[in-house]
Amino acid sequence: MKLTLKIWRQKDSKAKGEFKTYPLEGVEGDMSFLEMLDVLNEGLINKGEEPVVFDHDCREGICGTCSLQINGEPHGPDRLITTCQLHMRMFNDGDTIVIEPFRAKAFPVIKDLVVDRSSFDRIQQAGGFISVNTSGNTIDANAIPVNKHDADESFNSATCIGCGACVAACKNASAMLFTSAKVSQFALLPQGRIEATERVLNMVAQMDKEGFGNCSNTGACEIECPKGISLENIARMNREYLKASIKG
Repeated sequence: MKLTLKIWRQKDSKAKGEFKTYPLEGVEGDMSFLEMLDVLNEGLINKGEEPVVFDHDCREGICGTCSLQINGEPHGPDRLITTCQLHMRMFNDGDTIVIEPFRAKAFPVIKDLVVDRSSFDRIQQAGGFISVNTSGNTIDANAIPVNKHDADESFNSATCIGCGACVAACKNASAMLFTSAKVSQFALLPQGRIEATERVLNMVAQMDKEGFGNCSNTGACEIECPKGISLENIARMNREYLKASIKG
């Protein structure tokens, strides 16, 4: 395939960025999107030009670092996949592909297509943990009865990889889906109930402090999420927050 790539180039967070156009030939349908970018960068390096900077790690849909806005969609036109799992057969010969970083105030651009998502780390640090009794009177976790439905729902919430697609898809750049998934992961289990009040209040407060917007109620976050995290988590977090607020 022959493609035209319009890629956002930005030297750093303070520089003014712009789109630059790159023609690319010899793209195979079986290539992943990141492999296509590798080919582009190899050509740029051979010509003495600076390669396009983009984030990646496992390339197996696990880590969530390969977050790109492709033709206006987080992770591209396919569903329930990360950018590294997107294959070029989803595009046609002669297509123009627009590639941008995720856009959000809380995700400042580091360079080109790479953004700083450490705001997610700080939200998790605010309450995404449980205290474990290590005094010698510990209880085997396998000995604690957990409702099968609750265990499944907790596991489904825990599959969130923190890629930020929910934020990029939301017109308010809301992190409600991410935060609610982390709250639900513990709220559904007895081990997480001890700190439930403190957890939801602290995580929501940190989310607001980072500059994320409010939920837009459009549901775009669930549609674009590569792990299919449900909007039910937002409703659960709202209930947890209301209960915690009443408790004081």
